[in-house]
Amino acid sequence: MAELSEGHKVVRAAGVVGLATLGSRLTGFLRDMVTAYLFGAGPAADAFFVAFRLPNLLRRLFAEGALTVAFVPVFTEELANKGKEEAFLLARAAFSLLALVLLLVCLAGMLLAPLLVRLVAPGFVGQQATFDMAVTLTRWCMPYIFFISLAALGAGVLNSLNHFFAPAASSMLLNLSVIACALALASRVEPAVWSLALGVLAGGLAQVALQLPYLRAKGLSLRPLWRPRHSGVGRILKLMGPAAFGAAVYQITVLINTVLASLLPSGSVSYLYYADRVVEFPLGIFGIALTTAILPSLSRQAAAGDHRTLVETMGYGLRMSMFIHLPAAVGLMVLAEPLVLLLFGRGQFGPESVSATAWALVGYAAGLWAFAGYRAVAQTFYALKDTRTPVKAGAWCLLVNLGASLALMWPLGHTGLAVATSISSIANMMILMFYLRARLGPLGGRRLLRSSLLMLLVSAGMGLATAAVAYLPSWGGPGGFTYRGIRPLVAVLAGVSIYLAGAWALRMPEINDLWLVVRKRAH
Repeated sequence: MAELSEGHKVVRAAGVVGLATLGSRLTGFLRDMVTAYLFGAGPAADAFFVAFRLPNLLRRLFAEGALTVAFVPVFTEELANKGKEEAFLLARAAFSLLALVLLLVCLAGMLLAPLLVRLVAPGFVGQQATFDMAVTLTRWCMPYIFFISLAALGAGVLNSLNHFFAPAASSMLLNLSVIACALALASRVEPAVWSLALGVLAGGLAQVALQLPYLRAKGLSLRPLWRPRHSGVGRILKLMGPAAFGAAVYQITVLINTVLASLLPSGSVSYLYYADRVVEFPLGIFGIALTTAILPSLSRQAAAGDHRTLVETMGYGLRMSMFIHLPAAVGLMVLAEPLVLLLFGRGQFGPESVSATAWALVGYAAGLWAFAGYRAVAQTFYALKDTRTPVKAGAWCLLVNLGASLALMWPLGHTGLAVATSISSIANMMILMFYLRARLGPLGGRRLLRSSLLMLLVSAGMGLATAAVAYLPSWGGPGGFTYRGIRPLVAVLAGVSIYLAGAWALRMPEINDLWLVVRKRAH
């Protein structure tokens, strides 16, 4: 029962992160709704999304990617073997070195903004106004990586000390800042899209500020400590190099999509951005929450050399991930158009933009389960301090993504780029599982396959029922509130109810575990 005991810890922690992330995702949707209303899917929106993509990619590479997966295992080991005081000295040394490196990265990014925009969006070169706007916005957004990376280090410390809520909730501050700046400043600055960049800067600063009181409450004051030769810092840097690539494969594929989408008709970058935002909602609520919660557990088991329990915890996390993301993928594919209409279909975001974004959402949703599962498997390698294997898998999958993108973008347009991302995510997960089995032995594949087939069966039934609810009854005219608002909400509620009922009827252990956690939290 070791798996269930550790599994319940993971699910409880994921529940805390998921609850905080729910608030973040809801405010994130509100942010995107405001953006879509004010700027639609035109040149200004394309310029901002390209500009924000650059620091956002660096955030995944250096903050949520390399820094987190390299720092947490080393900090956890230091905490277990040398005590809190030594672990906190490591955190301060890492913080000081990271701040200097990030400052240099931000300055370089601002100076090289024209070159970066040419690399990320070569299609903008022939659109001088859009290109110039993207360069200016990139310079304004680039300092965000400085603030968010420092916040990520603080989050790594708090997560290692079993505090998950504040780091997960902090991203709400970014969304609220962008919303406030867009509504307050869009009519006062020229061009109006600058208001979004100002919101990004304010949000990054607020996320750092939120971490500080929680860190002080744990006994850590992040006063500068210049010890670049600290042994723990050396181990972190050694892990960060390959982790910067391996942990951010998905974001690199999204960046490739941005490059290729800039060669397609105007609006393609925005369609992919909005669709990616929708598909990240279930991923963030449970997928990222689960992998955030599971890394400290895996790191403790790896440090103790308990590979049997390590595999059990990874398998448990993978099955829980499939339990959530298989039905989510089916639901997003079935309800793509109603959901995009509900979230973004107003103001400058007209019917053509709704339809184009919905098709991109279908392409991304097809691989949602694989990307969520990949993260659970990758965390196992990071807990073992093996960042090279995810790099190998990621390199192959980047080639898969590029080949699929080039093959599909011309016949399918931007939808082909979304489908290519899903194909590469599936390949990435499968390759990583192959490598992990070669290293640790059997991973419980039969149990995973049996559970996944049951989940897929129930998800298929849920999808049919959801489609019947959404498309068969008469919900009134397309412009009415019932059609735009009530229809997708009723369909989602019906789908969730049917899936949970089917899982309960088939006595899937995953739903029992979720119920036990909910019941314990209620008491």
